[in-house]
Amino acid sequence: MSCYKYWGKLEEIGNKLYSYGNLEKYGDSALDDVNIDEIIEILDEVEIIAHDKTIDFDSAKHILDDEKMNKTLKLIRKFYVYVGARLETENALKILESDNPTETLDSFQFYNRYIGLIENESQLAKFNRDKTFVFLGSGPLPLTLIMFNKVFACNCIGIEQNPEVAELSRKVLKRLNFDEEIEIIVGDETTIEKLDYDILMVAALAEPKERVFSNIWEYVDKNTPVIYRTYTGMRALLYSPVLDKDTRGFHKEITLFPSGKTNNTSVLIRKIE
Repeated sequence: MSCYKYWGKLEEIGNKLYSYGNLEKYGDSALDDVNIDEIIEILDEVEIIAHDKTIDFDSAKHILDDEKMNKTLKLIRKFYVYVGARLETENALKILESDNPTETLDSFQFYNRYIGLIENESQLAKFNRDKTFVFLGSGPLPLTLIMFNKVFACNCIGIEQNPEVAELSRKVLKRLNFDEEIEIIVGDETTIEKLDYDILMVAALAEPKERVFSNIWEYVDKNTPVIYRTYTGMRALLYSPVLDKDTRGFHKEITLFPSGKTNNTSVLIRKIE
């Protein structure tokens, strides 16, 4: 089915986002003052389109590559990043204040999606208590690290560029009693040069992608599984995907597409020498 059936709806969403103010300066935008329920309502409208199974990859590409949709697409992608960061931060702060932090973590908007995502990604590498897993771009609520540690008991290290975000995630881990199993380091992709690890994962929002993967190629061993999260098909409405040019020097081994309401496609690559 043609994705052009959503053209009018996408423009409507874009106009609504534009009406909030200058979204180019997202940290200081008027969205900070918008009620979270209204934010979630817009997100739901976007995801209905992104999750439409009747739209094949070729049809999705037509609308996502259309110049007339460019402005709306940029707004929606900025909105998606903003929503993720806001929801993670708000849940992280609630955990610090909660009498039952585990229950508060479980109430996170996307918690169930992570379950499906982790199940998918566990097929791409051998996660176990003898492995050290590094996640690049761990964010304020390091749920990926928490779940891999809970399910597979692997040693976990998160790398986060923003010192304030890293400190918040450390406090969350301490509150949840994961601070001895999971370490958060301030840094970027070049930080892996100083680490011993068995599996590396790159967050979907790690940027700039070409630089990130180029530096990973410099430091990663050819036998080390590198997993990255990306967006494919109509889900690329939510965020720009990893391109083939970004992962030059790597061999793509396995691609696992999302199911249900999970948004990320997970890809296993290895370095070519």
